[in-house]
Amino acid sequence: MDLQGDDLTAAVVASFDDSPSDRYKEVMGALVRHLHAFAREVDLTEDEYFTAIDFLTRTGQISTGTRQEFVLLADVLGLSMLTVGLGNRKPPEATQSTVFGPFFVEGSPEAQLGDDISNGAPGQPCLVSGRVLDTKGEPIPGALVETWQADEDGFYDVQKDLDAPQNRAHLTTDADGNYRFWAVKPVAYPIPDDGPVGELLRAGGRGPMRPAHIHFMVTAPGYARLITHVFAAGDEYLDTDAVFGVKQSLIADFTEHTDEGKTYYAVQYDLVLATTEETQQ
Repeated sequence: MDLQGDDLTAAVVASFDDSPSDRYKEVMGALVRHLHAFAREVDLTEDEYFTAIDFLTRTGQISTGTRQEFVLLADVLGLSMLTVGLGNRKPPEATQSTVFGPFFVEGSPEAQLGDDISNGAPGQPCLVSGRVLDTKGEPIPGALVETWQADEDGFYDVQKDLDAPQNRAHLTTDADGNYRFWAVKPVAYPIPDDGPVGELLRAGGRGPMRPAHIHFMVTAPGYARLITHVFAAGDEYLDTDAVFGVKQSLIADFTEHTDEGKTYYAVQYDLVLATTEETQQ
């Protein structure tokens, strides 16, 4: 059968008709239609097609257990933030969500309130604190707060050959919803740009920098999971974040303090969770 143009697209879409999942048929049909429309819109050449195949192949080959190049690709194309927006519709009182990023690791060390989780990471000491609240301003005791961040050299622990995690831990809020820990002051850093994603950025005249931030993932029974960052106010890359993750409400001041001749920084930020029912509404 000689299929071309719209007939070819229709035949490929119809090939999924026997799937037992209506959602699968919907997603694959839309994917095929948009993919074919894209190729027609740009008049895709065979050389460009094979260049794209090579790019995706190398993206998979460079990915490891500690480096997810496909997540990075989705980040720099804005797909991650688009998906975050679609999947996290919450009341305006709730803390906004942002990208998960490629450096989360399951099974981080447990910390107690006030512990130093830097574990020798280079950087200026920073006290991170706040409360986990509901949308009515009431504290949520027993919430699980997971946090991770880069050191002053711009590296996460999983990017280095270390014996133990650094700047990474999980802790539980107290009866008043408080969380508190010591880490290091976050700095701006480049996303990994020594692979295919870096090639994509350079070809587009784009930079790889992310503004200074701390990652949080917060969960509690009856509440929607929150994945977010807290960004450092005044960072020069807030308006040009390589992964489009900055939101004004997530920017906080990291203030300098001196105590007994020692200098440290502090940031206070409350994390507000929406209930599962609120997100469904």
